[in-house]
Amino acid sequence: MDKILQQYKMLIQLMRLPVAHLQFHEHIDPGQIRATYHHFTRPHPRYKIIRHKTIGAALIDLESLSSPQQYLDQIKGKNGGAWHAKRARSRGYRVMEIDRNRYVDDIHAINTALEQRQGRPMDRAYRDKQSSFETLAHFRYFGMFNADGKLVGYANLGRFGNFGGFAQLIGLRNNDGFMHLLVVDIVSQLIEQREVRYLMYDTFFGAHPGMQTFKKILGFRPYRAKYSLQ
Repeated sequence: MDKILQQYKMLIQLMRLPVAHLQFHEHIDPGQIRATYHHFTRPHPRYKIIRHKTIGAALIDLESLSSPQQYLDQIKGKNGGAWHAKRARSRGYRVMEIDRNRYVDDIHAINTALEQRQGRPMDRAYRDKQSSFETLAHFRYFGMFNADGKLVGYANLGRFGNFGGFAQLIGLRNNDGFMHLLVVDIVSQLIEQREVRYLMYDTFFGAHPGMQTFKKILGFRPYRAKYSLQ
């Protein structure tokens, strides 16, 4: 009985999440966008009545932010996202858009630096070295460089319609806060460019507690996502 009550309370909590209407715009890249839409809306692997990335989608509502400074003000404070980003910047880290094919070895080194992340073994797609990368027109590719100019992290960001989303966000492990800086700089650019309303970083539920904290201190919040293909 207690378990049923707990599940009921969780369901009520989930249904009270704010709703975000995420639009896929097929004209951007008809084949790729349609395939991504079907991936996002397929049945959840465990809960068949729920679509894959609908409950607890981790989003930032960029339209609600008037400037990058307002975003930084919302994530400031000791151990907040802005604090970590500032610390990394002071240590010489910088973000640049990259051609991934110039950094094949560095990307493989990052992907294979740890056997497990977030309590799970690294997927084979990360362990196998790619000789080259396809560059998709609706994606942007960012690299994080340390003070010596070495690539230590990267992010692949897709634009799908009225929202963008991280396909990959991964880096070497240390305590310099450079992955926070990578997200902060990308969010700041998106706020200034005003091309998408939302930024998505997968979902909250099912994520490792450490990953949930990382998302929260960078301003991501859980939503119920409703998708459409236009």
